[in-house]
Amino acid sequence: MKTEGKRIMKTEGKRNLLRQPDEIRLMTGGAQTEQETAPDAAAFRAGDVTVELAEADGSLAVFVQAQNTPVRELVLTWKAMFGGTGEVLGDTWERGYGDLEWKKEADHIGMPWYFFRHEAGKCLAFGVKVRPSAMCWWEKDGADVKLHLDVRCGTYGVKLGGRKLEAAKIVMTSYALEEADTPVEVFEACRAFCSEMCDDPDCRDTVIYGGNNWYYAYGKSSAKEILEDSAYLAEMTEGIENRPFMVMDDGWQIDHSDSYNGGPWRVGNADYGDMGELAAQMRAKNVRPGIWFRPLYDHSADIPAEWRLERNAEVFDISVSEVLEHIAQDIRQLGDWGYELIKHDFSTYDIFGCWGFEMGTRLTNGSWRFHDHTKTTAELIVRFYEVVHEAAKREDRQDVLILGCNCIGHLGAGLMQGNRTGDDTSGVEWERTRKMGINTLAFRMLQQGTFYGADADCVGITEHIDWNKNRQWMEVLAESGTPFFVSVKPGFLNESQKKELKEAYRKASQPHPAAVPLDWMETKTPEKWQTYAGRREYNF
Repeated sequence: MKTEGKRIMKTEGKRNLLRQPDEIRLMTGGAQTEQETAPDAAAFRAGDVTVELAEADGSLAVFVQAQNTPVRELVLTWKAMFGGTGEVLGDTWERGYGDLEWKKEADHIGMPWYFFRHEAGKCLAFGVKVRPSAMCWWEKDGADVKLHLDVRCGTYGVKLGGRKLEAAKIVMTSYALEEADTPVEVFEACRAFCSEMCDDPDCRDTVIYGGNNWYYAYGKSSAKEILEDSAYLAEMTEGIENRPFMVMDDGWQIDHSDSYNGGPWRVGNADYGDMGELAAQMRAKNVRPGIWFRPLYDHSADIPAEWRLERNAEVFDISVSEVLEHIAQDIRQLGDWGYELIKHDFSTYDIFGCWGFEMGTRLTNGSWRFHDHTKTTAELIVRFYEVVHEAAKREDRQDVLILGCNCIGHLGAGLMQGNRTGDDTSGVEWERTRKMGINTLAFRMLQQGTFYGADADCVGITEHIDWNKNRQWMEVLAESGTPFFVSVKPGFLNESQKKELKEAYRKASQPHPAAVPLDWMETKTPEKWQTYAGRREYNF
């Protein structure tokens, strides 16, 4: 994905807020040890646990080392970081669920990964660099700021065994809003900070756009219908040099049913036949084949018991090296069949047993741990994403693109070319598309080109959704610079609608700067947008 949308605001007025924390609190196996540090302190010891802080390159690295004591959490506190009144925007653990918004300040609310505070004339930003080894969340307590570094393995303290763990690299920046203190300036400051948190986004010279069969088929499809979808997509994109992806969603796998959507993933079912032949036939229709799978969910009887997650025996334990190799082989198989984009789904739910909006600050329920007790949950998830990323690399042809879904974006940035940043839109309910799609497009636009291609999900076109609503959603999505997918049954649209769809595909096939939601500080579902094509106002 080309990085032309990676605008960064002027650096004049940018100021590093970072300083040593005023307090560090350590939580171990079943105990809690408190230690106050002087402003210039860089380390403390509690029993056999050592915490060190080291400043470098504008960030503050947090290290923890322990011999035998299981370590659960570190809490760092900075006192009196701001005064006056303001508004706050926090991030979420994985996807947004229509819940991203600027809020009046509220204390003691967990804000994963990063948050922003806007006050008159400036935007304050607090975060951690991407791919940390801790599950990180921020808390505002009056004028104080707290960072929680959860280094558990499942729900138990990690057993480091003398290993020195870099839990996170902290960044804090103040951006002066020099012109009119507008929502646009705040947006650009927040995007600049996202770029500051991620030094290595894997943005390819390929725009991600095309079709997906889910929102009209909902798993009821076949090779015949996929080829019809491919031919229709080719017709809608005729004359466009950059060819689109046709992504085959859930339903192709051998054990698919209404009650099960897991693996194995090495063979298609009777409705799809030879998966390699199907990919070749899709390519012959002049589209790029894409495919969906759920890598961690497999009820096959021949899976060794030691591969199973303690929390759920139908889910793989990503701390087991043989599991990671098995997943890598799945990825390589899909690539060898000829699929050029792989959408991997459900991994956060499969690991934690809950959706992002249910995770809170507990993250998961029950009492469980991974097989490898020496690694943190965050470390293991990053390694899982690394394995997927590495397995997608091809020696004999172009690398397979990776599109995450239900992934933890902060842990996957730099390891996937695209990532679904919100919950599912809909082909049957406009209000769901409005709530999920428009909200994530606006608020996760900060991550477009700075983390990856920020996929706000599909335009689901069916008889259930008013065309005028979908037409507006299609236009802003096509002009946003983000990944663009449409789910429509061949033959459904009339000639006028087909013309509008063709135009949307033409726009989406080219790289564009990230669109700006002009009213994003007033509403969860912005209707005023600045795109490369001009100012747009919608009635969503």
